[in-house]
Amino acid sequence: MNTRSQLDVQSLPLLHQGKVRDIYDINPEKMLIVTTDRISAFDVIMDETIPYKGQVLNQMAKFWFEKIEDIVPNHLTHEKISHFVTEDEALRIENRAVVVKKLTPIPIEAIVRGYLVGSGWKEYQKDQSICDIELPSGLKLASQLPETIFTPSNKAAVGTHDENISIPTCVKLIGQDLTDQISKISLEIYKVAYEIALEKGIIIADTKFEFGTDSNGKLFIMDEVLTPDSSRFWSKDSYQVGTSPHSFDKQFIRDWLENQDWNKTPPPPKLPDNIIQKTSQKYLDIFEKLTGEIIS
Repeated sequence: MNTRSQLDVQSLPLLHQGKVRDIYDINPEKMLIVTTDRISAFDVIMDETIPYKGQVLNQMAKFWFEKIEDIVPNHLTHEKISHFVTEDEALRIENRAVVVKKLTPIPIEAIVRGYLVGSGWKEYQKDQSICDIELPSGLKLASQLPETIFTPSNKAAVGTHDENISIPTCVKLIGQDLTDQISKISLEIYKVAYEIALEKGIIIADTKFEFGTDSNGKLFIMDEVLTPDSSRFWSKDSYQVGTSPHSFDKQFIRDWLENQDWNKTPPPPKLPDNIIQKTSQKYLDIFEKLTGEIIS
């Protein structure tokens, strides 16, 4: 299991430590992102780490970036990390680090929903809508939506919770042009990825993307894409409307935490070894199913 200290990069200054990723400064145009094995739930970082998680997230994002590069450019520079860190550091963070362009983040999360679950299900039960988008009556938990919808959220700081926002609120935050552009791209990515995953027996129920712009205002997709941390993956074979489907993501840990005496603020409960190992296996399973590759 990789601990925090084992993944430290001393040869570059640390710019930012997120819930999962550590970002290091290379120069004014580039930075190094290291995807750790940390895991968060309900916006709280757990004390324990999940074996292989960082490798899965990093390698799966690269897999999907390649699949969607005709739709939108991404932040990868495709340079070797060994050009910027020591040989020892490069070995330690191999397969979990990438060199990326420095971009100005767009201050929303672009969420695409194809099925009724999670916060969308809670909103629907209360208002029969999601982010002020009216939906038909009679839908059940895990129902496929009549059409895929774009439902943005604001981007919360570590320790606080994201909030779903309406399209008009999104327009106020980032403008009509960017809202239209991000909505169109996000829905197109979901459509392409959904079809690829379905052929492999996986349903992508929903997902979220992050975007940024360069100094010329050009839009890029960044951070991660279509990973178990940013998406809900269900088994097509076990999917059933009205029940919470078998999931290949950190929903497994969320479900366990929901049954604990915990108020969803730090400090989190201690994760048992069996929960850690089962979660790790879910990450490895979905990676293998979608990419056809194995992480060892």
